[in-house]
Amino acid sequence: MSANKSIDPVVVEIIRNALKSAADDMNAILIRSAYTPLIYECGDCVVALLDDQHQVLGQSAGLPIFLGNLETCTRATEERFGRDVWQPGDVWILNDSYLGGTHLNDVTIFGPVFVDYELVGFTASRAHWIDVGSKDPGGSMDSTSIFQEGLRLGPQKLVEGGREVHQVVDTISTNVRLPYPTLGDMRGMIACIKMGQQRLEEIVRRWGLETLRAARDDIFAQTEQLERDVIRKIPDGVYEAEGFLDNDGVDLNTPIPVKLKITVSGEDIDFDVTESADQTVGPVNCGTSQTVSACRVGYKLLVSPDVPGNGGSFRPMSVQVREGSVFGAKPPAACQWYFSHLGLLIDLVAKALAPALPDKVAAASHGDSMIVLVAGQDPRTKRDYVSLEATLGGWGAWEGSDGESALINNVNGSLKDIPTEVFETRFPFRITEYGFRPDSGGAGKWRGGNGVIREYEALADCTVSLWFERSLTPAWGLFGGADATPPEVIVNPGRPNERRLLKCNGMQLRKGDVVRCHTGGGGGFGDPAERDPEAVRLDVLDRHVSAAAARQVYSVD
Repeated sequence: MSANKSIDPVVVEIIRNALKSAADDMNAILIRSAYTPLIYECGDCVVALLDDQHQVLGQSAGLPIFLGNLETCTRATEERFGRDVWQPGDVWILNDSYLGGTHLNDVTIFGPVFVDYELVGFTASRAHWIDVGSKDPGGSMDSTSIFQEGLRLGPQKLVEGGREVHQVVDTISTNVRLPYPTLGDMRGMIACIKMGQQRLEEIVRRWGLETLRAARDDIFAQTEQLERDVIRKIPDGVYEAEGFLDNDGVDLNTPIPVKLKITVSGEDIDFDVTESADQTVGPVNCGTSQTVSACRVGYKLLVSPDVPGNGGSFRPMSVQVREGSVFGAKPPAACQWYFSHLGLLIDLVAKALAPALPDKVAAASHGDSMIVLVAGQDPRTKRDYVSLEATLGGWGAWEGSDGESALINNVNGSLKDIPTEVFETRFPFRITEYGFRPDSGGAGKWRGGNGVIREYEALADCTVSLWFERSLTPAWGLFGGADATPPEVIVNPGRPNERRLLKCNGMQLRKGDVVRCHTGGGGGFGDPAERDPEAVRLDVLDRHVSAAAARQVYSVD
């Protein structure tokens, strides 16, 4: 039922879906216009429409870690320059890690929407640029300062009155290693912004600004009420969980503790990460806004996950962050791989609330992006290249279902890996093996999903950088389910120069060298002794579980 009696609920639904469709149109324009596979194949981007108060009206599918986060960029710009800074035809750019919360490669481009010279809202997009001039191509696994991580732009005009600001474009093109595809992605994002402006203007002109705002208020109120209804069913109390990252990429011997305390009181919920580690020397820090987004992801996985996020979604929740911690980094902290502790945090939300929501929580996932970054010169074209891709892994099981195998980690949502054919066409590599990693999912009444094996053979000299995490805190099981197998990377397996490692920066590969990546699985759920023997038999036939594990773990021959 409509919360606003002055507006027809049918109109509310039409406007709700029109806003969502407008965001989807923006996202389609960006993906179809992009120059780099990370965007047009993997979808490492997200877009949103905001109202004139920086509240989310509609957001496309994309990376959940940006959930409700794009508005921080428009709000920060207005706080810095004043409300009058917004002018028709302008488009802005920002990638400051301490404002946007992520690494410098995640560039946000946004612009105001005017109808008859009245500011009615904003459109915003964020996408990963393949290189922003860091000390190493594409990004560094061992950076110790934001100044090593590339070009850092505070909010500034990229387009003024419909024309590109050439000084800013020139600054970008002279500070990145691959200016042609970078500027192509940038202009694809500008086209996306213009599409959103057009769509929002169409909605305002069709229904009127007063009706749009009434529908917005109604949508927000409905969403908030749905969220509060769910929270009210969670028993009041304090719920806690903790885990560890392996290290910060620089000091490889010191784990990074992540501690979460959730307080439920009536229809309100609070997330407290203040007892987590101080900001690190290595690049596993993030700005506060990104920590808020991660808590929102963990929250939405359990609280009304089927209701699209908007300005009413997170009114019942609050987040406590300590400045100077890994979750509230201060300059000049390095932030390149900001997502590792956020992925762990998201899993910890479910672990903490498991006693209160046993029928809704899942065991932990493999939890990290498991980055493989290669760079060099392609002998076929004589051009420099950079490729960065996230590797798939296993997700945790839950009451009634096995975990999914070979999915992207939870912070990345609809992100995809680069298809083998595209990778081999664009870069001088051969993918010699790609498939499930048997027995990597945790055993249980419901089995955790399996990770993958992905093997790269270099067809030319190049460098490789790796960021594989969660070997100290692999995906845990719940309610008697077993933990999953942690990740492993082997360089030149079976050769005299074989190496095993999880992180490295700019390691030299020679033609013919092989990098074999094993990602972790998801945790199991429930006692393995209760698993259906027929399900075990099918697992063996599908090669998810080996015959030996079927006998040893499940007592099924």
